[in-house]
Amino acid sequence: MTGHDTFLVAALYHFAPFERFETLREPLLDVCQKNGVKGTLLLAREGINGTIAGPKTGIANVLAFIRSQPEFANLEHKESHASKMPFLRMKVRLKKEIVTMGVEDIDPLKIVGTYVAPKDWNDLISDPDTIVIDTRNDYETAIGVFKGAVDPQTKTFREFPDWVKNNPGLHNKPKIAMYCTGGIRCEKATAFMKEQGFDEVYHLKGGILKYLEEVPPEESLWEGACFVFDDRVSVTHGLEIGEHALCHACRHPLTPEDLQSQQYEAGVSCPHCFEERTEEDRLRYRQRQRQIELAKKRGERHLGS
Repeated sequence: MTGHDTFLVAALYHFAPFERFETLREPLLDVCQKNGVKGTLLLAREGINGTIAGPKTGIANVLAFIRSQPEFANLEHKESHASKMPFLRMKVRLKKEIVTMGVEDIDPLKIVGTYVAPKDWNDLISDPDTIVIDTRNDYETAIGVFKGAVDPQTKTFREFPDWVKNNPGLHNKPKIAMYCTGGIRCEKATAFMKEQGFDEVYHLKGGILKYLEEVPPEESLWEGACFVFDDRVSVTHGLEIGEHALCHACRHPLTPEDLQSQQYEAGVSCPHCFEERTEEDRLRYRQRQRQIELAKKRGERHLGS
């Protein structure tokens, strides 16, 4: 973090029975907007999830409001910083699930894996009796993973249960260690694994973000950068902003090498999507990109950026 990091970013989630979730949408949106806070918050019968950014006092006010709801009194959050507002607008959405796995009756409040603090994570994943599983999607794992982790190469979290069922070799070792960006996916992933008959199931408390915040680089077993779902694109140790950009055509994170590719055109294409797009697609994206650049010259931000 530097003195230029003027926005506080708060990542949060909390599982709790929340039947009245629909009634909180408007009051929560109003509090966020009045405090200059932007980002996305998801509300469902199973709880709340999301990431928001804004001035320090604004974030504090929003978190206080959320914690004033009896269901979320014990809400925890993770903080990082950004030099510019990483979100375009504030959205509060009503959902069936706060993280979509698509499996009925998976309840982390009833059954869940064992939490492992970042300081103890290295010992667990270095144990030869442990299988380490990354529960994130392929575009996230493409830029960073824990050393030795199994990458399911899923495109969405909905594919994860079938991947587990189709990989009987996961039973070959007694311990399963799972991780994700902030911890929420592992709440459901470990609950699912327990229901599938795995006994020793562990997950990284606070996710990769907490590990990168607390574990010194010289002791770290993390390789690469961690994808985040905002304009920062990626973060590294100490939650410093990474060197990745984002393809605004396919939303895939791009390395500095990708940006040098002949298949990269800002807002139009990149090496990951070039072959999947038609010339009609690229023409449409170029028109959008021109509108974005014109808005930037006017000192505005185009909604499509």
